Amino acid sequence: MTDKATMKAIVFDRYGPPENLSLAEVPVPSPSAGEIRIRVHASTVNRTDTATLRAHPFFARAMTGLLRPKMHTLGVDFASEVDALGDGVTEFQPGDRVFGLSPETFGAHAEYLCVPAAGAIARIPAGIEFAEAVVGEGAWYANSTTKQLRAGQSCLIYGASGAIGTAAVQLAKAAGAEVTAVVGTRHLDLAERLGADRVIDYQQQDFTAIGETFDLVFDAVGKTSSFACRQLLKENALFCATDLGPFWSNLILEGWFRLTGSRRVQLPFPEDAPGFVRDLSGLMADGLFDGVFDRSYPLEETVEAFRYVETGQKTGIVVIEIP
Repeated sequence: MTDKATMKAIVFDRYGPPENLSLAEVPVPSPSAGEIRIRVHASTVNRTDTATLRAHPFFARAMTGLLRPKMHTLGVDFASEVDALGDGVTEFQPGDRVFGLSPETFGAHAEYLCVPAAGAIARIPAGIEFAEAVVGEGAWYANSTTKQLRAGQSCLIYGASGAIGTAAVQLAKAAGAEVTAVVGTRHLDLAERLGADRVIDYQQQDFTAIGETFDLVFDAVGKTSSFACRQLLKENALFCATDLGPFWSNLILEGWFRLTGSRRVQLPFPEDAPGFVRDLSGLMADGLFDGVFDRSYPLEETVEAFRYVETGQKTGIVVIEIP
């Protein structure tokens, strides 16, 4: 492939709504030393992508660009084939089927992407299609909370039907925890299939008033608060959330508890993406983790995919397919 070759990519140059995204022809990247170039077959649109496009919360601009975005193509998740190797790469070979994350530079909403060979990338287990392997982003965020569970502990997962919530149920079960999943009526069967020990329909019952306590309560959708869930927590239990909470209450309380020597409220930030992706590959190979998928869009309809994800009504993962 020559340096003059081009590829299709979804690009943007300013923050705002999905309409700021457009399909363009851009140069195909060349792998640097220690990198591989992958031919992307599938990616996703997730909360990280939509929040980055909107620059939400505002202070995230310190990392993504103050006035205009530093990156011009979104997409954290990828499932792909190795296309070319940079100097010094021995871990992979062209044609290898791989999946993973590009959490720092994004770029997976494109036909080609260069990523570090030692980064958050692992081989796709046999029998799993590309569109079934883009499971990393939601699971990575879920793992930042569920990794704190120990066998025999109990947890309640509120919003167990999204990409993060469906992953959290499976990861918590893999850790040996007892899981109570809180979902809407149409997702009761899904939560049971994922292995939840108990399922609560929040449309029929106030889950905060069930009279039970847990070692960990996880708000996987950012729609409740530590105040609302305080009666669900055992002594020294954790409340973890994926969002700042009403009036940034979760962030404020996390800071307060840190100052007082406690960590009862946390906004866990995912870490060690390379190690997690390798572990996730093992769970997938052992049949302990499966992606839950809502729908898919071709690359050309990525704007529609963003609009749908922003409705907050998706079940599991929204896939971008790049044939």
